[in-house]
Amino acid sequence: MSTVTNMRQPTTAKLVAAAPLAMHVYTPESPLRHPGTLLRALLRDLLAARELAWRLFVRDLSANYRQTYLGYIWAFLPPLLASATFIFLQSQGITRIEGTGISYAAFAMMGTLLWQVFADAIQSPLSSMNSGRSMLAKINFPREALIISGLYMVLFNFLVRLVLLAVVMAVWKVAPGYGLLMFPLAMAGLLACGSVIGFLLLPVGLLYKDVDRGITIATPFWMLLTPVVYPARADGLAGFLATWNPVSPVLTTAREALSSLPFTHLEAFGLVSGVAFLLCVLALTAFHVVTPILIERMGG
Repeated sequence: MSTVTNMRQPTTAKLVAAAPLAMHVYTPESPLRHPGTLLRALLRDLLAARELAWRLFVRDLSANYRQTYLGYIWAFLPPLLASATFIFLQSQGITRIEGTGISYAAFAMMGTLLWQVFADAIQSPLSSMNSGRSMLAKINFPREALIISGLYMVLFNFLVRLVLLAVVMAVWKVAPGYGLLMFPLAMAGLLACGSVIGFLLLPVGLLYKDVDRGITIATPFWMLLTPVVYPARADGLAGFLATWNPVSPVLTTAREALSSLPFTHLEAFGLVSGVAFLLCVLALTAFHVVTPILIERMGG
């Protein structure tokens, strides 16, 4: 004789009570009226976006180098070729740049490699959002994951370029000193400066492709106005541009930290970096607020 055990199944109401679902309420009221709630939501989304950001980074990294023969060499080939042009002009006497403090070849290569990090940081927010454009309206996920994955890519390319920087310093016998301790902070400031500009261009860049093309044209010209392949001057138009160019003290400080040269723009570096970090926080908060509006305008 078989015995049937009568097991009572939990009702739906009990299951819901045991594991309540997260509920989001959307209202026409601006989130800026409640800054505390807005900041908590931003931090919550940043924490929730970490794992997805890493997976997006691995996907993009694999896609970038999957069908290339040179592989990771492409990470530092553009700045290497750019510096080679100025090194050739200097070696042939076409240009005469003095006062670098170290070998001009090392000076120019270090400058162009550092500049490329800044240029990558400018392009990163827009390129990351464009790469995830197909997901934005179809999947509900923390949009900050796209921004973080782009930052991972910038940091990865920078780490690859550090190998070339080490080779440059070894070949031209540039010995780092105690100033090297300043290098991580200088690079953080350089990344913050580029990221702020990228954030400012992001809303218009998502709606109009002219911004992406304009960045490609503007960054090489901006490099010529920045003491990347020549030392900063204090007089003339070049001195004026170097003084009011916010990237100049940050990039110069990063190169001086690597080459054990005396620091010449520490006050300006601290001011520019501090403002850049503050603007990054404000820009990220604004991104959190306006992203739903941008997705709607994009036709999502």
